[in-house]
Amino acid sequence: MAKSTLRKITMAVLAPAMAIGATVGLASAPASAAVWSSCDQWANTSLNGYTLYNNIWGSGAGSQCIWANSGTSWGVNANHPNTGGIKSYPNSKKVINKSITSLGSLSSSYNVSVPSSGAYNTSYDIWDTDYDYEIMLWVNKTGAVGPLGSSQGNVTLGGHTWTVYKGTNGANEVFSFVRTSNSTSGTVNILPILKWIKDTKGWFGNETIGDVQFGFEITSSSGGLDFAANNLTVSSS
Repeated sequence: MAKSTLRKITMAVLAPAMAIGATVGLASAPASAAVWSSCDQWANTSLNGYTLYNNIWGSGAGSQCIWANSGTSWGVNANHPNTGGIKSYPNSKKVINKSITSLGSLSSSYNVSVPSSGAYNTSYDIWDTDYDYEIMLWVNKTGAVGPLGSSQGNVTLGGHTWTVYKGTNGANEVFSFVRTSNSTSGTVNILPILKWIKDTKGWFGNETIGDVQFGFEITSSSGGLDFAANNLTVSSS
């Protein structure tokens, strides 16, 4: 799925001023008490070594509220209209700042609860420090959504089988790995995927990996739908 320059900028440096002219309504907060919650468009906080973002970046967005019990347990209630185009990517981020060859390991475990309706994907969004390359790992998807670029075939890496897509959004190269079947929990060994891109395909060199993000890329969630990362951890050495 194409990514806008706006999303790239807001992920690198949050810029509240960019929200001028945008109208974001209120969605319902979680029923249980959380240590942090917000319905602001660019809401963000740091908890337990992770940074959480509400990140309502797309045009035509509706309302969305984010809540967190911790940096690894959080969710959103989103009510975005049934129209085309990505509306938001609420996510948690872990900063790595290591080159691929200096990493001994990079992995993540996830457990999510996602709705059966709407249009969205649950995905990792991995960036180099210069934001030249975006590596997306889709672990599940629902509705009329699809990755950017052309299919490069299937590959089994990091404990999963993916269909790989290669493309560009005009601002950066995008490599999307779409799991061949939906999953709501598991572990992804990310480092072999990065090494495959670097060494087997030669699509980039020894990049320094900056952010490993995980969240829900929401196109539509009309009526208000709940998305939860029940447990999400990223570890590296």
